[in-house]
Amino acid sequence: MRWSMEVLRVCVACLLLCVSAISAFSQSLDSDFTFTLPAGRKECFFQTMKKDASLEIEYQVLDGASLDVDFYLQSPSGHVIATDYRKSDGVHAVETEEGDYMFCFDNTFSAVSEKVIFFELILDNMGDGEESEDWKAYVQGADLLDMKLEDIMDTINRVKSRLGKSLQIQALLRAFEARDRNLQESNYERVNLWSCTNLVVMVIVSGVQVYLLRSLFDDKRKTCT
Repeated sequence: MRWSMEVLRVCVACLLLCVSAISAFSQSLDSDFTFTLPAGRKECFFQTMKKDASLEIEYQVLDGASLDVDFYLQSPSGHVIATDYRKSDGVHAVETEEGDYMFCFDNTFSAVSEKVIFFELILDNMGDGEESEDWKAYVQGADLLDMKLEDIMDTINRVKSRLGKSLQIQALLRAFEARDRNLQESNYERVNLWSCTNLVVMVIVSGVQVYLLRSLFDDKRKTCT
């Protein structure tokens, strides 16, 4: 009877462990966003954070003249804790306090050029530690079956962390690809424009040269008969 109870407790703990693992994979705290920042405008975003959590912001300018933008990050108390001026990309990580963090992208220095900006938020230590430890209350005598549920949970957390890192790298690679493609298209348009301009100039110069040469050999003297 006691053996059956131990097996039942282990089965319940495994079930709770699976449920917590599924919820850990399904509720991602990483997010990314791409938006267009018009010329002469500033856009701000807010993120609610808990105390002793971690906030990491990474951004890139994908398109726009000079590929630059101003950036600053402000704490809930109103202090500016990170600033960038006329940069094309940047990464900032902070240990947070309770409240709403504000980060802004400023394009007011540009009067004609809009910018396409990609940014990613990575939030750590945002979960409730008590909920993730509930399954331990059901484990009593699990060592009789030589099972270490803590090791299983650690493995799941490592896998989740590596998957999150893979998603982050893929998002960054997509952002790099978009920026390079926009830069190549811009260069392609410039090359075509200057090629057409040079062609028109060459045709005009050739016409002027032909006209001047013909005018040198024209005999405009009048002959009397």
